[in-house]
Amino acid sequence: MNNVKRTALLGLSCLSALLTVTQAQAEPTLYLGMNGGTMERLYADKVLPVFEKANNVKVVIVPGTSADILAKVQASKGNPQMHVMFLDDGIMYRAIAMGLCDKLEDSPTLAQIPAKGRIKDQAVAVSLGVTGLAYNTRLFKEKGWATPTSWMDMADPRFKDKLVFQSMASSTFGLHGFLMFNRIQGGSETDVEPGFKAWPNTVGRNVLEYIPSSAKISEMLQTDEAALFPLTPTQVTALKLKGMPVEYAQPKEGAVVLNVAECAIANNTQPELAQKLAAFLLTPEAQAAALEDGDQIPSNPNTPTTDKTRGQVEAMKQYLTTAIAIDWDQVNEQRPAWNARWNRSIER
Repeated sequence: MNNVKRTALLGLSCLSALLTVTQAQAEPTLYLGMNGGTMERLYADKVLPVFEKANNVKVVIVPGTSADILAKVQASKGNPQMHVMFLDDGIMYRAIAMGLCDKLEDSPTLAQIPAKGRIKDQAVAVSLGVTGLAYNTRLFKEKGWATPTSWMDMADPRFKDKLVFQSMASSTFGLHGFLMFNRIQGGSETDVEPGFKAWPNTVGRNVLEYIPSSAKISEMLQTDEAALFPLTPTQVTALKLKGMPVEYAQPKEGAVVLNVAECAIANNTQPELAQKLAAFLLTPEAQAAALEDGDQIPSNPNTPTTDKTRGQVEAMKQYLTTAIAIDWDQVNEQRPAWNARWNRSIER
């Protein structure tokens, strides 16, 4: 081979290598904000790889509570670092009011989600849930206690120093528990005076500890410190899979609707891909994987079930028939004042 041909081939080889590197560098990255831990691993391992492969994109999960994710997106509102976020439905209403969410583009999968799963034009539920009560089955059996049936069981003297309650100021579970107690006392989302007035001498006297989130529940179950606490059926299932002695109890007054919703973040750097990811996460394919491997109850009614998951989906349908839907616009308007009062008079 003469020098001219050798030089030409070498040049082509270098160009090919350069193009390969350039293409690899050009692979876009999307950042998805969501709860960490079990949910993060589920989506990273079972749900997102299909989307990544089909779209030649990398999806990086930014873990955190809904409040954490909202704070991060709000702090970078002018130049958001994330593209799509998952938030509890109540916090999603706040995000929309802050102008942090783009309008969701119409798609075949969005059209499959029932109207009750939509939040205005900007967000949609990716998984369905409710907040009810959970209890320590080992402790209940040992003490001979009957299964909880009411939100007012939180005030039962048998649970003195055995009730663990998530802070209303930082947890949707805590807020739901307080609002249901307030309703039973004769209050409403526009009048929380009955709940605040009655709490200290009823539920409050049973509380062992106010916790900022549910992360500590597992530890407190193992030590039998926690007998009763607000939680979702999905999280109860996750704890049971870890060997925890826990079961879900549906209050007779109804559980509270708690959906996980998604939105494409306004002004993000990859608006087309962000909308595409949001649409993918509503597909039966994505939601079936989240259900099978993570017990996430699908918002898309076309999601197939298996022998393993069918019972969970049917149970959630039953819970939702009597579930209470919170007026989040009303709640979010007043919540800062409630939080201040809670911190001052309840968790002081």
